[in-house]
Amino acid sequence: MATIHRTTLTPTKLELLAGWLPRQSWYRTGDTAPRLARAGGFRLDDPAGEVGIELMLVTDDAAGEGTAYFVPVTYRGAPLEAAAEGLIGTLEHGVLGTRWVYDAERDPLAMAQLLAFVAGAVEAQHQSQSDTLDPSVGRIWNGGDGGTVELVRVPEPGAVVAGARGTVEVDWTRPDGSTDRGVVAVVR
Repeated sequence: MATIHRTTLTPTKLELLAGWLPRQSWYRTGDTAPRLARAGGFRLDDPAGEVGIELMLVTDDAAGEGTAYFVPVTYRGAPLEAAAEGLIGTLEHGVLGTRWVYDAERDPLAMAQLLAFVAGAVEAQHQSQSDTLDPSVGRIWNGGDGGTVELVRVPEPGAVVAGARGTVEVDWTRPDGSTDRGVVAVVR
């Protein structure tokens, strides 16, 4: 299980994402600068213990709507050339040093672990506590081998996904403090 270090990050995760999110095709707030808040998420373990895999939900209240975004990321100790187009940026970790932060959709390890989670081969870990499972993360698996994971970048509460072999469902906290739950990943 991953060790969560209580240390400084420069820039912070939200600062890093605030510069990256508006450049994404699925970003809904337009030209307004994001006002991001952590809203939920979980972690998956790298079997080799080298890469941090965090499947994060943030809300953006810049337009006053509290839009939720599913932003899974990986933290690596060196650049991943095969995923260069997925680089979000770098940050300085107070314990581990420079970390290269990638959009997990472009990181083959993260997508393989997410598929393994949906299939029941690995467990979701708490987002901010070391060595702690997170049973609140839901998964449905209809069986079979392999599949392709599709991320739902702007999850909608209670949305139904037709034709899926598997799904991942999580809770997130809205800016007003209420909680929503929805699908953030689909396996086809």
